Amino acid sequence: MSNNIETQVIRNQLERSQFQEHSTPLYLTSSFVFEDAEDMRASFSEEKERNLYSRFSNPNTSEFVNKIVAMENAEAGYAFATGMAAIFSTFAALLNSGDHIISCRSVFGSTHSLFTKYLPKWNITTSYFKVDETNNLESLVKENTKVLYVETPTNPGVDVLDLEALGNFAKKHNLIFIVDNCFATPYLQTPITYGADLVVHSATKLIDGQGRVLGGIAVGRKDLIQEIYLFSRNTGPALSPFNAWVLSKSLETLPIRVEKHCENALKVAKFLEEHPKVNVVRYPFLKSHPQYKVAKKQMKLGGNIVAFEIKGGIEAGRNFLNNIQMCSLSANLGDTRTIVTHPASTTHSKLSEEDRLEVGITDGLVRCSVGLENVDDIIKDINHALQN
Repeated sequence: MSNNIETQVIRNQLERSQFQEHSTPLYLTSSFVFEDAEDMRASFSEEKERNLYSRFSNPNTSEFVNKIVAMENAEAGYAFATGMAAIFSTFAALLNSGDHIISCRSVFGSTHSLFTKYLPKWNITTSYFKVDETNNLESLVKENTKVLYVETPTNPGVDVLDLEALGNFAKKHNLIFIVDNCFATPYLQTPITYGADLVVHSATKLIDGQGRVLGGIAVGRKDLIQEIYLFSRNTGPALSPFNAWVLSKSLETLPIRVEKHCENALKVAKFLEEHPKVNVVRYPFLKSHPQYKVAKKQMKLGGNIVAFEIKGGIEAGRNFLNNIQMCSLSANLGDTRTIVTHPASTTHSKLSEEDRLEVGITDGLVRCSVGLENVDDIIKDINHALQN
């Protein structure tokens, strides 16, 4: 098999059946049969590696997992019904009561809720650091610290964290280093190269890329994935075979899709930098981005998310949404369709202004998931909404 990712995602398929199909078929079955009693015994005792039950594994799920494992330079993986199922199951499988997490404060809202509302029920605590406080991580380490967790680029402020520096820190303190690689995808960034032990994705986003299905995945060290697999086998957050089939087919076009997303996003970001009604633009491959050099070091391209601050605060943000004509107003991202959101008045409206500012969400911040439409049409729509 070629080492080129564009070839891998297309040619890394299941073996053909007796029907010699060109495209992998759907395996919509809840269970699998055995030849005899000995075959069944050996399979359940794991002397044989085979499909038993689709909550454990399924051919379609295995194909999807194998592709991501290869793309991320990982050893093994397990696929989940959603991205948050992947994140929760990873922590639930690896942590015990009394353990401690160090995490960047700029994480997805549901991940923040997991750290602050749910894991404390099992006496698992989290200490946060801000994106500009990575030099002070030593002060957060405790005897019971077990995990270092980050996402990069971050949501929604599009900050970039130095994976190599964080990987070295995690290794020094014998921490499990987990990276949410959702915004970058394995095509733009491979955290394991920089020392990550595990990588998680919401496959619902760019991996699917067309707003069709939910899915999640965790890949990385084989010993850690085995613990996650055993937990998930018993608790049931498995990805459905149908969604796995869709996501595996989606990966075949991921490189070409993501390249176009990034090309469009950079043009949108450069347009916004010159717009008189915009204060600040955040995009990893703009030279004005505070972590531009880090982004260029660890990312192939800048991704499809552009964050920008409109002059005029919350009302200006609401007005922008009301005047959008083509782009979609949606909570999703990574779609073929360009999507805009105004976090301060929608997804993060229940947070105090102080809490919002702590993660870079100003009153006028807009997150734009740049799609695959003609970029001139995207810019025309955004400009119309800014001018009215």
